[in-house]
Amino acid sequence: MDPIRVLHPITRLIIGGAQENTMLTADYHNEDGRYQVDIVSGPQTGSEGSLIDEVRQRGISLTIMPELVREISPVKDLTAVWKLRRMMRDGRYQIVHTHSSKAGVLGRWAAHLAGVPIIVHTVHGWSFHDRMSPIQRGIYVALEKFAARFSQKMIVVSPQDIEKGLAQGIGRREDYIVIRSGVELDRFGRPQTPPETMRAQLGIPAGALVVGSVTRLSPQKAPLDLAAAFSHIHQERPDAWFVVVGDGPLRPDVEAALAQAGIADRVVLTGLRRDVPELMAAFDVFVLSSLWEGLPRVLPQAMATGLPIVATRADGSAEAVVDGENGFLVERAQPAALAEKVLALLADGELRQRMGENGRSRSHIFGARKMAADIDRLYRTLMGGE
Repeated sequence: MDPIRVLHPITRLIIGGAQENTMLTADYHNEDGRYQVDIVSGPQTGSEGSLIDEVRQRGISLTIMPELVREISPVKDLTAVWKLRRMMRDGRYQIVHTHSSKAGVLGRWAAHLAGVPIIVHTVHGWSFHDRMSPIQRGIYVALEKFAARFSQKMIVVSPQDIEKGLAQGIGRREDYIVIRSGVELDRFGRPQTPPETMRAQLGIPAGALVVGSVTRLSPQKAPLDLAAAFSHIHQERPDAWFVVVGDGPLRPDVEAALAQAGIADRVVLTGLRRDVPELMAAFDVFVLSSLWEGLPRVLPQAMATGLPIVATRADGSAEAVVDGENGFLVERAQPAALAEKVLALLADGELRQRMGENGRSRSHIFGARKMAADIDRLYRTLMGGE
């Protein structure tokens, strides 16, 4: 029997949760020969880093479409729809599974025009959020409603996203299914570099308490709130050190804020790194300051590492962090509240250990192979139980 042909359109292959989920789904589904899975992406990357080389190293067929760009561009957008439609027809794809906002709209429209039998979209966090202007939010909601008409199923990574979508009139409840983000967890908690060696490489004294984050330095992740929280913590615990792994357009602003607070010498900004498991193993507490999220994959990674977490109540973060069990949740845009909970953990080694172990014990529910199996089960159901 010929393999089932699946195409995953995505706007850009930066280092991020939606992109890594797409790559892992394609990789795992290509393993047993049941599927032939390809990815089509726009050409843009950014300061967050690129997954293009890794996708190709995994042997996944990847097409870069120059017209598939993140910004609204009527000429390029219509050209992308036309080219995607032709690609889907010529490739005889039986399933099109879209990701990210722009590719989600254009890809589903193109798949409908191409007569693709099964169209699935994953909502990795909605394209609209509370901090948009009413006009901008209205446009994004209208586009999501338009694209939802062409979807047999919409996957969400958090049940909260179902309620958000329904509240805006996007689809019906039966159009949604929850499949949690999948993370390759095997290396987390098993660092190839000992924590004390990693700390020495970062210039952190042996025995210091380390508060760390792995995040993009972009507005969504509120890194300036993180910097403010670090300043609050430093006032109470001048012995603590801080590490931020990642990069993004707000890096100069973060550096300026840290310098103004007088803590630049206590905060290590590593930039983009691929040895995240080793870096996380050098932390004592993990913190995330996001304003909105789907399900941030860094939280299961921190859980698998055995770290207690302090995070904002940003949609899917509550799926990973059970408040009071494996960490604490605080309101968004409240740096002092983040700092308060981090300080409570720094002051209590037994609490850190207990919460870390609680997180480790439930991290398996976010495994990448479980995600791939759940998506495979969905595909089979939509194909009539094949």
